[in-house]
Amino acid sequence: MNRQAVLKAVLQSATLPTLPSVAAKLIEVTSHPEVTVQDIAKVISRDMALSAKILKIANSAFYAFPNQIGTINQAVAILGFNAVRSLALSFNFLSIKPHGHADRFDYKRFWEKSLAAAVAAKLIAETLEQVDPEEFFIAGLLQNIGEMVLARAFPTEYNLVLVEAEKNGGPLSELEQRLIGADHQDIGHEVARNWRFPAILSEPIRWHHEPAACQDDDDRVKMAVIIAHLAGLLAEILYTGHPRDSHREFTQHAREMLNLDEPAIERIQEKMHSELARIGQFFNLRISEPKSIEEILMEANAALSVLNMSYEQMNKELIQAKVRLQKLTQELEEKNRRLEKMATLDGLTEVYNHRYFQDFLDQEMSRAVRKETSLSLIMCDVDNFKTFNDKYGHQAGDAILRQLCAVLAARLREYDLLARYGGEEFAVVLPETGEEEAMVVAEKLRLAVSGQPFEIGLERYSVSMSFGVAALVPHQENFDKDDLISFADQALFESKKNGRNRVTRYEPKKKWFGKTWGLG
Repeated sequence: MNRQAVLKAVLQSATLPTLPSVAAKLIEVTSHPEVTVQDIAKVISRDMALSAKILKIANSAFYAFPNQIGTINQAVAILGFNAVRSLALSFNFLSIKPHGHADRFDYKRFWEKSLAAAVAAKLIAETLEQVDPEEFFIAGLLQNIGEMVLARAFPTEYNLVLVEAEKNGGPLSELEQRLIGADHQDIGHEVARNWRFPAILSEPIRWHHEPAACQDDDDRVKMAVIIAHLAGLLAEILYTGHPRDSHREFTQHAREMLNLDEPAIERIQEKMHSELARIGQFFNLRISEPKSIEEILMEANAALSVLNMSYEQMNKELIQAKVRLQKLTQELEEKNRRLEKMATLDGLTEVYNHRYFQDFLDQEMSRAVRKETSLSLIMCDVDNFKTFNDKYGHQAGDAILRQLCAVLAARLREYDLLARYGGEEFAVVLPETGEEEAMVVAEKLRLAVSGQPFEIGLERYSVSMSFGVAALVPHQENFDKDDLISFADQALFESKKNGRNRVTRYEPKKKWFGKTWGLG
């Protein structure tokens, strides 16, 4: 058969999965730029079972929102359009079951691998700025939908494809071309277009194996193709017999295509298996204890070492014991890292907590005495935060604090310290920094916050902060840590008193003409 004959047979086949009316309407609605929360909620609410599933996952530990989400309107507003669309489409597609004929196509394994690619796409997107991770989840999930479509339309021929792939290996698309007449990328792409998928979902299906060939003018579409390509390689590590090759290719392409550094690549790989197990349960895929990528690679390396040994040198139990020992060591290190994180970081904002701030300031005071250097402290407070919480709710306030900390941290040096002092008040310790430099830093932070639009769902908010700066030269001045905190707090109070959204330096009170003036 040629390509046109294959495509015609697929589109006319009774085995072609039908896109549910709710999913089709959701794709149509979300393609319009003027779509509203009410529009999406209205479409989803037509399907009571789907609505219940979305509310269940929205209120689960997967999102960990502090308050109960009771309606689809709330879910769309809080999770965002892309997240709700991804959930709705994922529930629809992951419910597709075998067509009834006996074949070698393993639906459970196919959807597990697809979900692994979706999780990988989300994790990769989370490392990139100005990118909504939820937008790429479904692109990762459906990139190989053409495999299932061909397997349903041509069960006998696709059995031959799978048998030869298992026996001789080689790219699946080449076997599909030779034994059927078209590959899963091309057919999957045409089926997606028939379902009226937007380009950001249909183009990754066509080009995820060769992203450089994508000629779409939309940068978001090109990014979706690249992310789907990388996500597919991560899924290959978990679900194929050649993890080392897929891992090598993923690492190389992640650096070349997205300029990801080694720590970012490692963070993605470390989260893969735990995130996959966690999200699988919400879609009724029981993925029992998936191995981590590191463990899979260790086993592959151990197996390769065994192949290079003589028969007398082989000792399977020793290899397994080595793998177990390495795994236990890594688990212990991970638990220690988690304990250390819990002890030093604030649970909401993930910046350092009050206790760590006090210890750090003690150390820096001592170091400043030894090295005879200056030390500065900035105390800062969100303006009118109680009013904000009363008006928009504590959940919105918590989201603002998390985003605000990211804005502040991005503008500090690696050896500076940002800590949550309490409530909406934060402390910034600037080692080896004089008063004038500290004032410049504080003003830079103030401008960054006041100029940053904070987004929660579809809403945008403006926030400002007030700052108080105090500096000491500990080896020259007879002040201690508590004095420094008190001075910075007094300066912060002056900023609040004089209108907020400003920076004030601490200076000792002086009397002129019988009045007390605060200099700053």
